[in-house]
Amino acid sequence: MSKELHLTQEQDFEKFRHAYRAAIKEVRIKIEILSEDFAVRHDYNPIHHMERRLKATESIEEKLHRLGKEVSIKSARENIHDIAGIRVVCNFIDDVYTVADMLLGQNDVRLIEKKDSIVNPKETGYRSLHLILEVPVFFMNEKKPMKVEVQMRTIAMDFWASIEHKLYYKKQTHGFQDSVSEVLGICAEQLHTIDMKMQEISERIYHQER
Repeated sequence: MSKELHLTQEQDFEKFRHAYRAAIKEVRIKIEILSEDFAVRHDYNPIHHMERRLKATESIEEKLHRLGKEVSIKSARENIHDIAGIRVVCNFIDDVYTVADMLLGQNDVRLIEKKDSIVNPKETGYRSLHLILEVPVFFMNEKKPMKVEVQMRTIAMDFWASIEHKLYYKKQTHGFQDSVSEVLGICAEQLHTIDMKMQEISERIYHQER
């Protein structure tokens, strides 16, 4: 635990992390059940794989500093919505929205924020659908509304984002020319074209089978 958050009792900090771990499990189980149900009904699973993460203490502190907020558990809970995160990697673009619609159709899931960088990609070329969700999590003596960020994208988008993320940190430490960023942007467009082509092929096969 860092020095700053160590000012809060260690037991409270562990409860804080435990609550967000539980929130991740709650949302992950929902998505797993929905994808399995879809697979049973349609003989096809729209999800390729899922990953989960809990933001590190140092990252929480850095974000609170950037926001100009107090560094405390209470402040983190109120001001940071992506402490808990799940990444859902889908086969095709349509699958992203299918899974998102199924998840948002749950009556105990509340949408806090939605950012669609697939329809409106970032200048870097980054594409993904980000949802900040609030779900009830049941503990021994209480029910807590917890926030979880769900990032949804295709295999191609995930590949690009993973490589870009690694190169970004190399740029921070070693630096590289803007031309590299330009090439990354071109690669993002090419991968999007591939995504669209693969979607088209999938639809052709689907209609032939029917």
